[in-house]
Amino acid sequence: GCPVCVTDRDQIIAVAGMPKKELVGKSIHKDLEDVINDREAVIARRGDTKYVNITSDDTDYAGQVIQTIICEGDAIGSVIVMSREPRAKFADAEVRLAATAAGFLGRQMES
Repeated sequence: GCPVCVTDRDQIIAVAGMPKKELVGKSIHKDLEDVINDREAVIARRGDTKYVNITSDDTDYAGQVIQTIICEGDAIGSVIVMSREPRAKFADAEVRLAATAAGFLGRQMES
């Protein structure tokens, strides 16, 4: 039941689980760009030091799981699982979902 979005290195390119017009086409925040460049995986709640703004006007998300997409050794984007519920906790399932999706997308781009 969590919204998921996929980014490239510049903008959000796909969204599922929420209205697409809210995020598709928006430029990613510098913080998210840094996470992608550093090939990090992030699991954080708003207020945590690891929390990353997704876009410059990102105000609605209480938690996030971010996984970098790697294609032929290059970081090309990210998969982000988000939650608007302040009490929601991300379990191992959401972390594995993001990692699996990022791995799949990276392999698809190699073909």
